[in-house]
Amino acid sequence: MRQIITHFTDDDLYKFTMCCAVIDNFPRAQVKYTFTDRDNTVYPAGFAQALSEQIEMLDSVIITDEEIEFMKRQCRYIPTWFYTYLKGFRYNHEWVKVRQDEEGHLHVDIEGSWANTILLEVKLLAIISELYYAMTGQSQHFDYDAYYTKTCEKGKRLLEAGCVFSDFGTRRRASFESEDTVVRALKACDHSQQWPGRFVGTSNVYLAMKHDLLPVGTMAHEFICAIGGMFGPQMANHMAMDYWRNTFRGALGTFLYDSFGWNIFSLNFSEDFANLFKGLRIDSGDNYEQLMKIVEKYRSLGIDPKSKQIIFSNALNTQQAIEIQQYARDYCQPSFGIGTHFTNDFDGIKPMNIVIKLIAAKITESWSFYNDTCKISEDDGKHTGNAEVIARFMEALHMK
Repeated sequence: MRQIITHFTDDDLYKFTMCCAVIDNFPRAQVKYTFTDRDNTVYPAGFAQALSEQIEMLDSVIITDEEIEFMKRQCRYIPTWFYTYLKGFRYNHEWVKVRQDEEGHLHVDIEGSWANTILLEVKLLAIISELYYAMTGQSQHFDYDAYYTKTCEKGKRLLEAGCVFSDFGTRRRASFESEDTVVRALKACDHSQQWPGRFVGTSNVYLAMKHDLLPVGTMAHEFICAIGGMFGPQMANHMAMDYWRNTFRGALGTFLYDSFGWNIFSLNFSEDFANLFKGLRIDSGDNYEQLMKIVEKYRSLGIDPKSKQIIFSNALNTQQAIEIQQYARDYCQPSFGIGTHFTNDFDGIKPMNIVIKLIAAKITESWSFYNDTCKISEDDGKHTGNAEVIARFMEALHMK
């Protein structure tokens, strides 16, 4: 099969910003990741072999001067030294182990230097998703002309409602072409007239470059989860915010707070951090309940929540985003990161429910053992990690 990932920056921006922060603060850290298919999908015969071949093809994918120059222009908060690292970066398929069991379930494990393996997650998920639809024959039914029209209708509704939104859909897209179609359609719709809302860009750096848009994103759970594994979950958010501040010097963006639940984050979210970060991102729990917790926290610190951006990204669709916009605009500056609903919404096609999560970390390669970690979401069904580890972390955090 043709190579699926052919561009180094066909990836989410937050992987690059986190990679930069990892090198700056944890240059010798080692990690383990594992793949989870929440739907327990049975993959077609030979899928593991085909996936392994795609992973080997990544070894030849290197960043171009054009991609570096684009990131330097659009991501001025990233220090210049990081591009020297990216220029010398090479993927190594030996970091990844893939197998398929007798029932057809897929198993993928990643281990290695955190600075290296951090750039695998999004690419692997995008490959798995696109490969699955290709090998099951479902991609033959993708009508991209109709999809362009369908996306324009979504964009029009969001823009009319005053929503400020971006594409977050690389990880579970139906194909590269589906995300490319989405970004092209949303940009055209946004530029067609003056709207109350705005399409601000895409998390995919390559597509942002291709379509002359802003690459958007800050961080993912793994940064906090790895720190929680190495040092404990009680102060992981505080440490993560402090490390982020040291690396990015004021251009801190929005903080993703739900790695270990709201309560411990709220205790770590002191006035200095609340003032420094542009805002927070809601990625689990009830959107309205989470919003009001954030509003109350800002008010308790003497900060006007209307001065802060709240990004909603919890499995949103068009209608949900519009309803949240109408409610949240009275409390904050709402914006929306919409993923699978944009990039994998073909009629008759079921989107994949797949994730790759960091499960263990050690601060240096000389250690003889890893520390397990997990993610404790505001949604019970979104906890990830070994059940025993989740229970231990919850006990440490005095969670029920």
